Amino acid sequence: MGEHGVGDEQVDVDELDVEAFTKENEAAEKPRARVYVLRVDRETVRVEKPIVTGAEILDLVGKTPVTHKLFQKVRRKDPVPVNPEETVNLRAPGIERFQTIPMDTTEGSDGLRRQFDLPENDIEYLNERSLQWEAVVEGRTFWLLIHEYPVPKGYAHRRTSAALHIPSTYPDVQIDMVYFFPHLTREDGRAIGRLSNRTIDGKSWQRWSRHRTSQNPWRREYDCLETHLLLVDEWLEREGRRAA
Repeated sequence: MGEHGVGDEQVDVDELDVEAFTKENEAAEKPRARVYVLRVDRETVRVEKPIVTGAEILDLVGKTPVTHKLFQKVRRKDPVPVNPEETVNLRAPGIERFQTIPMDTTEGSDGLRRQFDLPENDIEYLNERSLQWEAVVEGRTFWLLIHEYPVPKGYAHRRTSAALHIPSTYPDVQIDMVYFFPHLTREDGRAIGRLSNRTIDGKSWQRWSRHRTSQNPWRREYDCLETHLLLVDEWLEREGRRAA
């Protein structure tokens, strides 16, 4: 890369996509750039310096430290909080993108919690199915809780709550498995395989260890909450048929 200057500062490239560079060069320091391209939530923004504060990043997407918390996503690690006055070096190895969540618990018009934002297409799908849902943050983990979730024949319950762990990098990374509360049992009394317990929102939920296969991998351009819940429904139907 040829170097050229901006005033007294030398730069290597005109524009650098921070997330794209990290995915290809995980451990490398990023080159000096005239403009750094960042992803904050689902927005793409630009900044003309490598050292920025948390407050400045929030401002790029029209948010403030009063209303939102900022998290920094480093490659292969959990998101870490960034304080408003804390500085971030965009050239540092591993930095991918940023995420925000509301400062305080908020509620939707139905009184259900909305502590992080889902993609619009996911919200539309939940509303089309008339499902009651909550978006809950526990530590650094995002949970989607869907209440009154319909259960097919073959179970002692006909309705339950379903919980899904929403990865911080969703939809780039898949949603996996499903959790139920109250725990589901088969009508015939036989055990359901591959179950364990997980505490979510102060309750013991039943984890169904069910995963995609190599023949049905996650496709970030296509898969979403709707396609994952289709899998959940298929898992329920398959197990329920055994009890019928």
